[in-house]
Amino acid sequence: MSLFLTGKTSKESWYSDEKEVNFFYTKAFVNNILKRFGIDVTSAQSMQSSSGIFSEGLVYYSEQEVIVEFGLLASNILKQYDITQEIYYADFNWDVVIKLLKGSETSFSTIPKYPEVRRDLALLVDKKVQFSEIEEIAYQTEKHLLEAVNLFDVYEGNKIEESKKSYAVSFVLQDKNKTLTDKIIDKTMNKLIRAFQENLSADLR
Repeated sequence: MSLFLTGKTSKESWYSDEKEVNFFYTKAFVNNILKRFGIDVTSAQSMQSSSGIFSEGLVYYSEQEVIVEFGLLASNILKQYDITQEIYYADFNWDVVIKLLKGSETSFSTIPKYPEVRRDLALLVDKKVQFSEIEEIAYQTEKHLLEAVNLFDVYEGNKIEESKKSYAVSFVLQDKNKTLTDKIIDKTMNKLIRAFQENLSADLR
């Protein structure tokens, strides 16, 4: 089983800078995967990777068998594929992982076949309104199609009343059983807008 990580570690947000994937982010990802398999990382031995494919790497092993090897791919490897950004790679030894499983049950859901849709709203609300209130109302209003709510900008100042602020919020919609139509998307967004108007006295900018 292989894992590749590159680019940003989080979605755009008003309260934090975008961060790039790094070695420690990758290590946490690997540790969490092993934890999900019931494998205790703290009991595994580790050493620096001597593989030529990594410029910086680490190996976890148990009883001389490699569990996983991961790190930053070497620049000469990336150059072969005309890749200019950093890529972190993890190679899990599946046979050893299976051997170390503790027999715990693991639940999963299939990857959705149908695309998600993003819609943005600029909501003008009282300064006392918190984003958590918008998020809570959104999920209470749409329990089936709403997958994510994200705040990516907050604005106060010119052309906005002193007692108001503007939240730029994105909404991700997805139907697990079919492709969303414009009619359904518009109906859902209008329902959310009405909920914000009724509960927060929000206006659209």
